[in-house]
Amino acid sequence: MKNTPYILLLLIFISSSIYAQKTNSKNYAFKQNAKMGRGLNIIGYDPIWNDFSKARMQEKHFKLIKEAGFNNVRIKISPFRFSLKDSAYTINSKFFTTLDWIIKQSLKNKLMAIVDFHEHGAMEKDPLGTKPLLLAMWKQIAEHCKNYPQDVVFEIANEPNMKPELWNQIHKEAYDIIRKSNPKRTLLIGTVYGNQLSYLKDLVLPEADRNIIVAVHYYSPIQFTHQGAPWSFKNKDLSGITWTATEDQKKAVQKDFDNAQDWSKQHNRPLTLGEFGAYEKADMASRITWTNYIARQAEARNWSWSYWQFDSDFIAYDMAKDEWVKPIKDALIPSKK
Repeated sequence: MKNTPYILLLLIFISSSIYAQKTNSKNYAFKQNAKMGRGLNIIGYDPIWNDFSKARMQEKHFKLIKEAGFNNVRIKISPFRFSLKDSAYTINSKFFTTLDWIIKQSLKNKLMAIVDFHEHGAMEKDPLGTKPLLLAMWKQIAEHCKNYPQDVVFEIANEPNMKPELWNQIHKEAYDIIRKSNPKRTLLIGTVYGNQLSYLKDLVLPEADRNIIVAVHYYSPIQFTHQGAPWSFKNKDLSGITWTATEDQKKAVQKDFDNAQDWSKQHNRPLTLGEFGAYEKADMASRITWTNYIARQAEARNWSWSYWQFDSDFIAYDMAKDEWVKPIKDALIPSKK
């Protein structure tokens, strides 16, 4: 038929228009957030980034994560050290080889993949000095990943520890760069100073773009969740602090979460709890109680979540024993009776 090419082009145009309307709808980010559901932070400190042959994370672990009932993995990437030190801050191709493997294993196992730009330490020390790296590297990552399906989402920066007005400027510039190659990609943008809930009020987002999920973290009370943690200056010498779900303890969490939920409703933005967990130096009974309570409170408000983390510290999976830390896994995803 002479009109076949025209008809095909028309069908492609209609299909693209429908897809564009779908991803720009007010509910699309909420649907993406619901699909993200329950998850784990992965590959934070895995040797895989330096030497693939020494990787702790294997194909079977993605399958185990899915079979356990999780829906997403938050992939911690730290690309600054992969810069080739040229004027364009070109990322070493080795980084992309590893990232592609992680994303493909996630998608193969029907896990949504959150690509989390995790360079908060360097950015905190010099927000403006590291901004050129952040922008140049997001341009490369976004371009490289632009053909992945919508089950891959981008988180612009983990825990941007800087003044709100500076972060609003920086994430807007990164947003503009990402949107050039990924106009329909779901993006995660978080609050300042550890992604704290209390700074939601200071976050300025592009009002017309409804394909954004807002990322928050929760480690309160910090004296409990970080007791004995060697990197936590104020809490490294603490011990014996319990969390037993007293009425006052529960009310403190509920107040924090309710305030965040009010912001979410007011601004019509979904929330994801990108990190939460209690360090191993706390007693297991308290860790179980706190972890379960935080996860259930997030779910009660229709937030997705990603527990910190699969292995390394706060672990949900013991790599040495090659088995789940069952009390933590069951606290996150209670077995159905």
